Amino acid sequence: MADRHLHSANGNSAPSQFGGAAPFFVGLVVALILGWWAFPQVLFSKKHQPVHFSHKVHMEDAGMECSSCHYLREDGTFAGLPTTESCADCHSAPLGDHPEEIRFIEEYVNTGKQVEWLVYQKQPDNVFFSHAAHSMESCNTCHDFTETELCSSCHPNVAEMDEAPVYYENKLTKYSKQTMKMWACERCHAHPDHYGNTRSSNACFVCHK
Repeated sequence: MADRHLHSANGNSAPSQFGGAAPFFVGLVVALILGWWAFPQVLFSKKHQPVHFSHKVHMEDAGMECSSCHYLREDGTFAGLPTTESCADCHSAPLGDHPEEIRFIEEYVNTGKQVEWLVYQKQPDNVFFSHAAHSMESCNTCHDFTETELCSSCHPNVAEMDEAPVYYENKLTKYSKQTMKMWACERCHAHPDHYGNTRSSNACFVCHK
């Protein structure tokens, strides 16, 4: 009787424990797949820039800098994205035989239509950001950034890209997935070497309206 009881306890305990843990692990795997892969696929839509643009060609072949198109005006405001008129300074006529350049001239330059570029780093309405406060002159008081290095510390590094990155738009908020997050801002604003030595305060009202 004692042997039968012992055999029964030892023989059934392992399968019973395994059977109890299996649903947990299956559920965990399903949850990870849904959370890390499936949910982002549903939440974000993929978009492409309306016109093919190669930063690499403009920067390496034409010798342009970020500020050639994205510059601060004399009054300190940021020009943002180039207009069709400014692109037409070089592209009023095709410089080569690339079909996208020809399409840009026909659809935009010849008609005066502006390109509705997708802005990866567009900030939410409750965030204030000044490019003037993050200029080469300001940051290179202590650092030694090149223009590309400084710009790519916040923006995607597109200087060596022949094609613009895919734009991921949140279907609910309509904001870009690639927009800069607060933790990234705090790499500088909350850095102990900055605090007290620069004007990069980490106070809420500095960045939030």
